[in-house]
Amino acid sequence: MLVEQTSNVYGQIMNVNVKGVWLCMKYEIPEMIRTGGGAIVNMSSIAGVMRLPQIPIYVASKHAVLGLTKSAALEYAKSGVRINAITPGTVDTDPQRIGLEQLHQDKERFAEALKSMHPIGRIADPKEIANAVVWLLSDKASFVLGHTLLVDGGIVSR
Repeated sequence: MLVEQTSNVYGQIMNVNVKGVWLCMKYEIPEMIRTGGGAIVNMSSIAGVMRLPQIPIYVASKHAVLGLTKSAALEYAKSGVRINAITPGTVDTDPQRIGLEQLHQDKERFAEALKSMHPIGRIADPKEIANAVVWLLSDKASFVLGHTLLVDGGIVSR
């Protein structure tokens, strides 16, 4: 709940999710310009394009990542630097599994609920997210700029 959060929690979330992305771009972009251009893919979340209850600071941080991405993409487009973002749904990772174990008594039931939230009927394999990132970094996406690519198994389309 929003009113129960502390400024420390706010600072930690914003530092990792927003300041971390900003600092990466701050140092990546000048080097890319110096060497003739390049591509950046920032990681957001479906929380950056949806309303999700009970995690408002996280949601705000992921919206901020998309705002940084879009603004920076416009600012550096003519410098040969393409900047886009990925918004994954739930991904089968170790931190995801650890979170399930810590937060939910009935982790199997919750895991099934997570799968059912995705119209595709499952959560993503990390390679599926990586493939989307690789495409955005490739010349095949050379005309894609400031885009938010949903890689979410259809969850946002619901």
